[in-house]
Amino acid sequence: MDKTILVVDDSSSFRNVVSIALKDAGYQVIQAGDGKDALGKLDGKKIHLIISDVNMPVMDGLSFVRAAKQLAAYRFTPIIMLTTEAGESKKAEGKAAGVRAWVVKPFQPPVLLDAVAKLIQA
Repeated sequence: MDKTILVVDDSSSFRNVVSIALKDAGYQVIQAGDGKDALGKLDGKKIHLIISDVNMPVMDGLSFVRAAKQLAAYRFTPIIMLTTEAGESKKAEGKAAGVRAWVVKPFQPPVLLDAVAKLIQA
């Protein structure tokens, strides 16, 4: 069964880079441009993992994580923050919201794919 990952970032070029790495590793990818757009894509279909930026317009990543965790179908969906934010207070805020892993940009695709593989159970 294919695993589906939602990639949320306001940079379309960055979403594409992440998507290519994930697709090359055999994952299905859905893209969203900000937290509000991403919430609209959480329509009940199975999403195995979410990768989100923190700093985005309309709805930032941490607000999106909090909102997604309120949806019964996605309460236990693992979330990776992929962001330029490296501060401990942001990481703590993310962990409190339900973030399972934190990867700092710029990133190496193998590092991200390793985090993805650890969080998606076969």
